[in-house]
Amino acid sequence: MTPRAATLIGLTAILMWSLLAGLTVATGKIPAFQLAAMTFAIGALVGFLTFIGRPQAIRALRQPPIAWIVGVGGLFGYHALYFLALRFAPPAEAGLLNYLWPLLIVLFSSALPGERLLPHHIIGALLGLAGTVLLFAGNASGGFAPGQLPGLAAAFVAAFVWATYSVMSRKLKSVPTDAVAGFCAATALLAAAVHGLIEVTVWPETLTQWLAITALGIGPVGAAFYAWDIGMKRGDIRVLGAASYATPLLSTAFLILAGFARPSATIAIAAVLIAGGGLIAARDMFR
Repeated sequence: MTPRAATLIGLTAILMWSLLAGLTVATGKIPAFQLAAMTFAIGALVGFLTFIGRPQAIRALRQPPIAWIVGVGGLFGYHALYFLALRFAPPAEAGLLNYLWPLLIVLFSSALPGERLLPHHIIGALLGLAGTVLLFAGNASGGFAPGQLPGLAAAFVAAFVWATYSVMSRKLKSVPTDAVAGFCAATALLAAAVHGLIEVTVWPETLTQWLAITALGIGPVGAAFYAWDIGMKRGDIRVLGAASYATPLLSTAFLILAGFARPSATIAIAAVLIAGGGLIAARDMFR
């Protein structure tokens, strides 16, 4: 596989993740951990199906503990927080807070050996912060309800979890993409266990909800992880990193088109600030 092909595959992950918020809201009132268990089980199945005709692929599951900690911790931790955020907070605002992760990846990467935090990194971070502050100050309802604050906090923490997972994965380049199927399966089991302990099972009530769950498992919570892994390990990481800043704009646009959010000047300006801050912070990537 050429680097160009791998980069194109990685870009499809960004597009699929742009649909994550809209599809999650479309699943209805299914508890967060139940939804994670269902969708990650489908995502794992997507990966295991590729093992057909490749019996040697099962060896990819034999990874050191650190690989499993990073893989399962990142996938389970991020999605548990993100699904909780979308259950308790307005989807557009929660989505934009969550999509601070591209900016955080740039900032975290600058702390790695051989990297430096330069002025444009700081400017980008400040613009992203301005965007998140605007979400609170300019909320159309005159302020967030107390019950929404935990969801907004979950979205914010989710961004840090995913950024950490992404940066750590760069140090685990020897881990094959086939191992992601195992990470998804372990995440599904862990989510199912937590669901059984703290949630009441709620099954989808309509065909639309079942289709949304299936689409989540096949795309944003399935194929996207394999595509991202291929892109990060074999493609142009700089191109993928820069392109990921389009995700909050695409995500918000899809939410509005699907009728889950209403367009407003506040959301538009916040999206531009967050995405613009990320682009400035990632200036080196364009070079």
